[in-house]
Amino acid sequence: MKINKTSSTSRFFSTQYFIFLFISKWLFLASIIGILAGTASAGFLISLDYVTLLREENFWIIALLPFGGFLIGLAYNYADDAIGKGNNLLIEQFYKPDKKIPFLMIPLVLVGTLITHLFGGSAGREGTAVQMGGAIADQFTGPFRLRPRDRKILLTCGISAGFASVFGTPLAGAVFALEVLIIGRIRYEAIFPVFIAAFIADYVCHIWGVFHFQYEIFEVPIMSPLNLLYTIFAGIVFGLVSFLFSKTTHFWSVFFKSKIRYAPFRPMIGGVVIAIAVYLIGHTRYIGLGIPIIIEAFDHQLNSYDFLIKLLFTAFTLGAGFKGGEVTPLFFVGACLGNALFWIVPLPLSLLAGMGFVAVFCGATNTPIACTLMAIELFGAESALYTGLACVVAYLFSGHSGIYQSQIVGSPKHVIMGRDKHINHKSH
Repeated sequence: MKINKTSSTSRFFSTQYFIFLFISKWLFLASIIGILAGTASAGFLISLDYVTLLREENFWIIALLPFGGFLIGLAYNYADDAIGKGNNLLIEQFYKPDKKIPFLMIPLVLVGTLITHLFGGSAGREGTAVQMGGAIADQFTGPFRLRPRDRKILLTCGISAGFASVFGTPLAGAVFALEVLIIGRIRYEAIFPVFIAAFIADYVCHIWGVFHFQYEIFEVPIMSPLNLLYTIFAGIVFGLVSFLFSKTTHFWSVFFKSKIRYAPFRPMIGGVVIAIAVYLIGHTRYIGLGIPIIIEAFDHQLNSYDFLIKLLFTAFTLGAGFKGGEVTPLFFVGACLGNALFWIVPLPLSLLAGMGFVAVFCGATNTPIACTLMAIELFGAESALYTGLACVVAYLFSGHSGIYQSQIVGSPKHVIMGRDKHINHKSH
């Protein structure tokens, strides 16, 4: 059979031409999204540092947390109901695009998160950055008349840019956006745009003078069969705690919605409970981001119960309706849990803290590859075998659960678990 070489060559160059057009188009769009999302994250992080410092210098301000909670609840009560879904709205619109992400989501989640941190709630920052990135990206759908498949890429770019810029991890941010949408699968059609958006957003954030905290694993032993078993054991514990975090947050969310009909009263009453708890404890160790405690977890032994108290504070704060994110508190929970495991697992303290840092986050978000890359970006490649294995095991043992209820299962984690399930027993 004779092959028509001319026709084959023509098809090849035709394909390359369309790939060039695709790259040119998304280099432009992803760069714009990266610039805007990186700028938004920079402003958010600067503001977050300011309100955190203000709270730490004025302990009495925590008494105003119920008032702050009422303001947040009131604002969201009169906004579009979809905005209150947060990150889940981005995931839902990826699968069932029926309306544009409201621009109002940006100021609402930004101000809501700052109020949460100012008055003493326990929350993170990833949710805010990702929602701002997604909302910014979706504003381009109309003006550029993008088709539904292009809109999916656009939303993925927004998630990537927000995550990368708020944590300073462009590789992890890009893969997180590709991995978080479907449990067990990665959407490669957006791989070029999300990497561009992540890099640009992180770069722009640095241009604005915003830099991220550095963590260090001081000692990494050679991997041996025994150390392998220790790592698997630690990964199991991290996965089970991820499951506990997700279920506890979901429990409090359902509890508040079922017991308190008027939405603004939910964070207000939750704020009363949190404020009383903080005053009884007498310090602010378990509220806010908790970054100083995370840094301590790599350096010296902490209270063995720190991770559990932070987990309860965060789950209650978010379940009551305060805004922010789960990821930095998950870093806190994981690092302190790894620190506590030092009592029974004979691995270096900083290594266990680093493993927990990424593995608990991995189990709660179902993103093992992104979390492994995050570990490499934050701690270096030397510990990658330990952190990567811990992430994979935590991913398996967290089950089909997670902090994002709109995630769907594209491929089961193992053959025991069924296909095509929505996590947290939610069906669409």
